[in-house]
Amino acid sequence: MTIFESVLLGIIEGFTEFLPISSTGHLIVASEFLGIDQTNVNKAYEVIIQFAAILAVILNYPSKFTFKHIDLWTKLAVAFLPIATIGFIFSKQIKTLFSIEVVAIMFIIGGIVFLIVEKFYDESKHTTSDVEYVSFKQALLIGFAQIFALIPGTSRAGSTIIGAMLCGLNRKASAEFSFLLAFPVMCATTGYDLLKHHNELLVSGNLTNLLVGFIVAFIVAYLTIKLFLKFLENFTFVAFGIYRIVFGILLLLIF
Repeated sequence: MTIFESVLLGIIEGFTEFLPISSTGHLIVASEFLGIDQTNVNKAYEVIIQFAAILAVILNYPSKFTFKHIDLWTKLAVAFLPIATIGFIFSKQIKTLFSIEVVAIMFIIGGIVFLIVEKFYDESKHTTSDVEYVSFKQALLIGFAQIFALIPGTSRAGSTIIGAMLCGLNRKASAEFSFLLAFPVMCATTGYDLLKHHNELLVSGNLTNLLVGFIVAFIVAYLTIKLFLKFLENFTFVAFGIYRIVFGILLLLIF
């Protein structure tokens, strides 16, 4: 992997990790387009730059990472349990789903779901406007919705946001809960891949590329979170639904 490819993947990861358009799906497509072989090292690299994007959450919400918010993090832990359990049990089966065709189809399905949800969504009836007020029941239901993110192209952010909206959260609270929930999910994923592939990463000679991609993903993700929340002050998720459908159709036509 070259420096250019590392920077490009870092930008894609940082921009897409927190938007409901599947960072994993975009990384798979970008790797295919650039001709990057999906070796264990390159797959681990993609997960590690995802963790860089997650660190942007800490910088955007430093006050949430204190013992004062232990109740919130207990709820986030509850929301994390479903995907951790299913991901561990069916990890081998999930890996077989990684293909352009699956990504494209799930992009389209996810886009349709967003359009349907937005069609019937009335924010005035969704009274949970702050992540601090999310109940344990809501957290668990959002956690079950996040399981769909195990299918490439579905989007972890997308599935959790949809789950949160259906559970009574408004758009802003749904997005913020998704941001915070990304932290335990990606910590677990990145930690597992580092443990599994640390020797390959050390001897690959790509540590410079990894560092560059890590920094780029972190900066882009930090800015994306801020812009995304500004966007939600005036707009809905309809644009993301349309984008997903168009992107999915293009993938099917091209590949």
